[in-house]
Amino acid sequence: MRRGLAILLLGLLASSPVWAGAQREEALSANVASAMSRSIADVNAPRLVFDDPREGRAWLAEMSRRLEKRLPDSWMRERLLTAIHYEATRAGLDPQLVLGLIQVESGFKKYALSGA
Repeated sequence: MRRGLAILLLGLLASSPVWAGAQREEALSANVASAMSRSIADVNAPRLVFDDPREGRAWLAEMSRRLEKRLPDSWMRERLLTAIHYEATRAGLDPQLVLGLIQVESGFKKYALSGA
């Protein structure tokens, strides 16, 4: 009887809500807030950043072909690839690495949630 009561109490305790304590939102430093503001206000449309425009078109055609099964709409696929290439290049990252990460984390699913 006692053991059953103890198990019941443990079950109730385990299912009760847990509070994280007194947490506060940390204010952003001025330079971080400024950088975020500039990033949001950036009106430049994403574009392919290649020394030779033919290389850019070839890259876009090849990547578009590879993603055709996952993203059937060609306009959306090319728009996404252009944005990924542009933002990765701006951040100093290899666009292929970013594409690989997106593939592993979400499989290019628009509303996928990552557990990472």
